[in-house]
Amino acid sequence: MTNLYGRPARGPVPARRPRGVTAILGGLAALALAGALGYLPVRVFIDFGIDDLPKDAKIVLGLYFGAALILLLGALGTLFRAVAGAVLLLIGALATIGAVVTEPLLLYPDYFTQFFAAMFRFEPENAFVRVAATVGGPVVLVLAALPATFRYLRYEPGDYPSPAQTHPERSHPPPDW
Repeated sequence: MTNLYGRPARGPVPARRPRGVTAILGGLAALALAGALGYLPVRVFIDFGIDDLPKDAKIVLGLYFGAALILLLGALGTLFRAVAGAVLLLIGALATIGAVVTEPLLLYPDYFTQFFAAMFRFEPENAFVRVAATVGGPVVLVLAALPATFRYLRYEPGDYPSPAQTHPERSHPPPDW
């Protein structure tokens, strides 16, 4: 078998190592988002305690904390090149979006649109957490769902067959040497 230039074919070309830009960016964004999401429940628990909070507030803070933990585990898994890390990033991003949408539904049911308008004006206390979740959740979701992320995480450098060693004539010593 010959190639286009009339030379003998040398066997399969090893696959190029995929670039990990989307996976690394997704992992770093998830780490930052996990830190922001974890800040809100910790701050509220320190300031008010858990006993004095209404049930709906505990649910919302639990959603934020759960999303932060899932994102943290997913970010660590992704940065250590595990496919499960990207799956956890997807789940964590969806949990983040769910936490942001659930908060006004449970705590301010009649003021859904006003909640988001005030949030993007940074009027309520700790609004940066909600803005980070609203913006960062979809960003992490997209970065984790891209095919390049999974291609990078699934790639394992393997042993590729080396082409047969051919030596030019008279390169070996004669057999009776």
